[in-house]
Order: sequence, then C-alpha cells, then structure tokens
Amino acid sequence: MVPLDGNQELTISQWEVFKDRIGRSWYRFRRNPTSITGASMVLLVIFLAIIAPYVTPFPHHAGAFTDLPNAFQEPGKTHWFGTDEMGRDLFTRVIFGYRISLMLAIIVLGISVPIGIFLGLTAGYFGGKIESIIMRTTDIFLALPPLVMALAICAAFTPTIEKAMLAIASIWWTWHCRLVHGITKSIVTEDFVQASRVIGDSHFRIIYKDILPNCVSAIIVKITLDAGFVILVGAGLSFLGLGAQPPKSDLGTMISYGAQYLPMRWWTTIFPSLAILFLILGFNLLGDGLRDMLDVESEGV
Repeated sequence: MVPLDGNQELTISQWEVFKDRIGRSWYRFRRNPTSITGASMVLLVIFLAIIAPYVTPFPHHAGAFTDLPNAFQEPGKTHWFGTDEMGRDLFTRVIFGYRISLMLAIIVLGISVPIGIFLGLTAGYFGGKIESIIMRTTDIFLALPPLVMALAICAAFTPTIEKAMLAIASIWWTWHCRLVHGITKSIVTEDFVQASRVIGDSHFRIIYKDILPNCVSAIIVKITLDAGFVILVGAGLSFLGLGAQPPKSDLGTMISYGAQYLPMRWWTTIFPSLAILFLILGFNLLGDGLRDMLDVESEGV
C-alpha cells in the first residue's frame, strides 16, 4: 500500500462525502414516483422535438403548406390529431411546436437567470445603497403582472417570436434576483464567509466561490419550475397574435386559430392545448422532485 499524506486523505474524504451526497439525493429522487414521471415527460418531449423530422408523418406540414381538400379531417389512422383549416397534419405541427416552446424557455431563462443571479448576489453581498437601488427596482418590476408587461412590450413592436422572448426575459430576472438575494443575505454573515474575508479573498472570489455554490440547488429548482410558466406566457402571447407568426408551428397560435372553429372542429384546439398541459405538468413534477432531492425550502422557489 502507498501511504497517503494529509492532503491526499482530505481529498479522498471530500470525494467520499460528495459521492455519498449524490447517492442519497438520487435515492430520494428515484423513490419519488412524481419525480420520475415528470423527468420522463420532459425527456420525451425533448427527444421528440429533436428528432421531429424523423418521427412525424408529414414533416413538410410544419411550415407553409396547403392541402385544402383534406382540411378539417377528424383524428384517425392517417392523421392522429386530425388536420387544421389548411389541411395540415396537427400531430406533426404539435411536435414541431414543441421546438418553439423549448427554445423559448431556453433563451428566456438563459438571458434572465444570469442577470437575476448577478443582481441578487450583488445586492445581498454589498448591501447599503446598492441593495436598496437593485431591490426597489426589482419590487417595481414584480408589481407588474408578467403577461401584461410582456403584452405591452410586444405590442410596441412588430410581433415576432424573438421579440416575445426578449419581452419575457426583460421581466423574468426579477424572480431569480429576489431568490438569490434572500439566500445571500442569510449566509453572508456565516463564519466561512468571514474567514474568507480575513484571509484576504477578493469580493469576486467570495461571491462566486463561497456564496454562489450555496444558491445553486435553489436556482436549479427555480429554473425547472419557471420553464413551464415561461412556456405558458409564450403561448399566451402567441394566442393573442404577439408571438410566433404563421405559418410557424407554434402551439399558442394553433390554439388561437382552432378556437374559431369550436365546438365542431374541437381537435384543432384540444390537442395543442393538451400538448402544452403535458409539457408544463412534466416540468412542474420534475421541479417538485428536484426540490425534494436537493432539500430546497419551498419558500421563494
């Protein structure tokens, strides 16, 4: 056997602690049926969206395509979800619509989450006037309903999916700022933070080495739960004509056009609506599972 010095023993001990923590977290996750169900639903949607051209029966129906003789075909063997007013296969358009919904969630959260984390860490760590300015600005944005604010921004410009993403991202950072600020304030006076200050660590190092890792679990859970809400807001904008524009396969747009033919052509609205419900439910179940797995307090998440 090769003797180990103190540093090697410490490294091995830390690695064992890390493996044990991951093992216990995974055990809690897989023992929760709702967690597995949510993860399976989300992974299924992501998988279908990625390989949409290969699993859909009529991939050319996802764009500008017209087949009026086959308009409003009821659900059947050829068209599982029926066809719309242009004769396009709804199952194909729903699967391609998942691409837009997932892209919306990824881009909105990819923009808003880093901004919210940065502002929350800055306000919680430095305090004083910096905290007052950041948090009062956050309170102003939080007082505005997200959908109403996004509607106002989108209505001021030519409606496109890109502008809808920016409109939603412009207000979504506030939730993450509030969350990270609360966590930072609760740990900024802890002994390990004070010890880092004593040994001369820079503010940047303390914030991103000592404080941010303690926020990661809550941020991951928040992102998972937010994904469903972002998709819902994006679908609402598209329903009102301020999101993705025809002939793009957007779920909100499909519901809006299909609503004109209710109740006789019920499938043109029901199936896109169920598709949104399925995806949002999957993200919510997954978020609840991650919350239990990571031992995150439900308050503020």
